[in-house]
Amino acid sequence: MTTARQIMSRGTECVGEQETLADAARTMARLGVGALPVCGADEKLKGMLTDRDIVVRALGTGKDPGTTKASELARGEVVFVRADDDVDQVLRTMTRHKVRRLPVIDGHRLVGMITQADVARALPAPQVGDLLEALSTD
Repeated sequence: MTTARQIMSRGTECVGEQETLADAARTMARLGVGALPVCGADEKLKGMLTDRDIVVRALGTGKDPGTTKASELARGEVVFVRADDDVDQVLRTMTRHKVRRLPVIDGHRLVGMITQADVARALPAPQVGDLLEALSTD
């Protein structure tokens, strides 16, 4: 059985819930990513923040990225998988919630991220195709 831990990308960084959107944008630029998990001081996952969130939901509505906190945009249900979940659970979660990036937790700590690219590298073509189709439809 292949697990989330086996296919995830390690070394995932969080943006702190009290950090600003400008801080988050700088971290995204440094890492070359378009999304970051938002974590609290307790190291628990609070949500996800995307570059689109910063542009559309913050800048597009007149929020100041230098003072708006990441936690203000980390809303809704926090979607994740556990490190020891099997890949079928990973695929079901990504498909059900229509997410292309999925945080992986161990206990309550973030230990990695699974992206579409991770799935494509690790799984057979039919499973990858099913996921891409599911994520591309409304």
